[in-house]
Amino acid sequence: MNHKKQPAQNPLSGAQYFNRELSWLDFNERVLAEGLRKDLLPLERFRFLAIVSSNLDEFFMVRVAALKKIQRSGNVERDPSGLSPAELLAIISERTAEIIKTQYRCLTEDIFPGMAAAGLRLVHADSYTDEQKKYLESWFDSHVEPVLTPLRIEEGEELPVIDSLSLNCVFLLRAEGEASAVEDKTAMVLIPPVLDRIIHFPGDSSWTLLEDLVLRWGGKLFPGFEVLETMLFKVNRDADFSVDEKRDEDFIEAMEEVLESRDRSTAVRMSYSRGSDRLRDMLSRRLSLDSQDLYEIPGPLNLGALDELVNVPGFDRLREKNWKIYANPGFGEDTSIWDTIREKDLLLHLPYESFDPVLRFFQEAAQDPDIIAIKTCLYRTSGNSPIVRALEQASLSGKHVTAVVELKARFDEERNISWANRLEKAGAVVVYGLARLKVHGKITLVVRKEGEQIRRYLHFSTGNYNDKTARLYEDLSLFSCREELAYDAGILFNMISGYSMIQPTRLISIAPVNLKRRLLELIEREERRSSAAYPGRIMAKLNALVDEDIIQALYRASGAGVKISLCVRGICTLIPGMPELSENIRVISVVGHYLEHSRICYFANGGADELYLSSADWMPRNLERRIELMFPVLQEDLRRRVYDILLSYFEDNCQAWQLGSGGRWERLEPETGAIPCRVQQGMLAAAAKAASRPEAARMDFTVRKSGSTFDLED
Repeated sequence: MNHKKQPAQNPLSGAQYFNRELSWLDFNERVLAEGLRKDLLPLERFRFLAIVSSNLDEFFMVRVAALKKIQRSGNVERDPSGLSPAELLAIISERTAEIIKTQYRCLTEDIFPGMAAAGLRLVHADSYTDEQKKYLESWFDSHVEPVLTPLRIEEGEELPVIDSLSLNCVFLLRAEGEASAVEDKTAMVLIPPVLDRIIHFPGDSSWTLLEDLVLRWGGKLFPGFEVLETMLFKVNRDADFSVDEKRDEDFIEAMEEVLESRDRSTAVRMSYSRGSDRLRDMLSRRLSLDSQDLYEIPGPLNLGALDELVNVPGFDRLREKNWKIYANPGFGEDTSIWDTIREKDLLLHLPYESFDPVLRFFQEAAQDPDIIAIKTCLYRTSGNSPIVRALEQASLSGKHVTAVVELKARFDEERNISWANRLEKAGAVVVYGLARLKVHGKITLVVRKEGEQIRRYLHFSTGNYNDKTARLYEDLSLFSCREELAYDAGILFNMISGYSMIQPTRLISIAPVNLKRRLLELIEREERRSSAAYPGRIMAKLNALVDEDIIQALYRASGAGVKISLCVRGICTLIPGMPELSENIRVISVVGHYLEHSRICYFANGGADELYLSSADWMPRNLERRIELMFPVLQEDLRRRVYDILLSYFEDNCQAWQLGSGGRWERLEPETGAIPCRVQQGMLAAAAKAASRPEAARMDFTVRKSGSTFDLED
């Protein structure tokens, strides 16, 4: 295959692992590469650049913050890749600066001009016409200035509150008539998030940014002073906090204290606009930031908060058409969902197939008088979740509702507290997970009385119960009423909500109880059964691979001749292709229109192959510090379908990147004369085919060999 190369991580001599943080930066560069593609439309490219900025914010607030804590503690121990905290922080700073440089060069020299050529032109403050100045100043006076609050910055006093991720303007001021710089003053103004950041000119599709208005006319807030210099800035603060889990009686209050402290915690990075070395140096000193913590941004700050630009009306020609979401033909509208599931297991593939069957599962459970109990785990849902509303309705109608609400889901804590309060007011039993363990498994159990019989219906998923992200994230979920699975689900919920000795499960593996042990057993079984004549086979699709025990087991299996194919979306610390260690391991990553999120594991098992779906990545946190699930796909037609889905990722030669032993990710391209294969478009075409021909519901991916293009029209 032809390749496009990405800079190598270059593992240290003798190391058996890539560095976790640098592997994450590799992933963000793969996302950035989508934004650099000239064959994509401008607003589609902008979307990827905005994702890069959002990703970097979270990376600094969590991973870099944790590294800085280690460094401040005096710990100089090297990580498994051989790097010390100080060395790693220096590399991260250099790599991040390069990412930002490439990102904004593309934005300012390519994407913005492309948008402007189509009429969607960004006008900066230094380019306003006299007519535009008149209109914008009037807009500032009437719509913006009344909302702004100027805050003094006094030497020797605490800085005003600077929330993490907030966009701020800082002014260097001098009293009118004052000639000396000794008495210069400094003040800052928050760019209010309640105001639209994009301001469109009347009768024109051109636009400008709210912060440019504040920079230009913000001096009106300081009568008697002249503005000498201005600068925009944003701070990332440490979000790597843990709640005091011993406070059982007031756990929500303890969680709210964590949220409050997050916006007052140690600063780990400052991004700023060009304009004032004095203001930059003052803020960095007051925030205790070093030079490697400062990032000059040569364009609009906070691209992740400019996502409204992607959906600006009237410019469909600048964005890709929405991919159609198809109905799964297995769920008939005229048949109750219970009759449908009782007939056979069903598989749902998001977002190619609609999330509606999941909503129906909850809504019919709330409305059906024969439903007597609902138990569910909620990790992340949408802001106005129809699932939470259905649970409220079910509880208010007298059904026994138990909701495990994970308050420790980072950056969603406040929303989850809101759900918890709503459900408790409706009479539901709300369980706040387990001490020191996040409940990350996605499972719902519905108990239905059918005559004299009690039957339990189940929904398992690799992704969250979030109707918004269900349109953006690729995930798989399984509906079933198999008694063996229901038995295991009952054990899980009892373990979470009560006191229970570890009970053996029949089919489901549960972290941290036995999931990791089960994975190691499956890998080791493949190693034992592998021979030169009949080599073993392992395939897995994951979001991250970090766990050293799992990696060592894969290395041993590779040494025994097991052929191992891994599709890892993000972090991968395993080094593939090393002689006598991992030469039988191939690692790819797919970055495309949708975010890859499902976890699938396949083991050939000497011909009696086994296939699993899971909520867990192969990381210590998932396998040892979270409640996670791995569940088998048992129905033969569904097993074939999931196998086809998994195999298709390793046939992609357009959106896939392959990891080399030197740490370089190389983008695969079709060989001359070869048929291009894009796995995501193949699955979209398969969903369309299944929807139009219910008898073809098993996705057979014949599109791989057809060479045809895909009709993506709504």
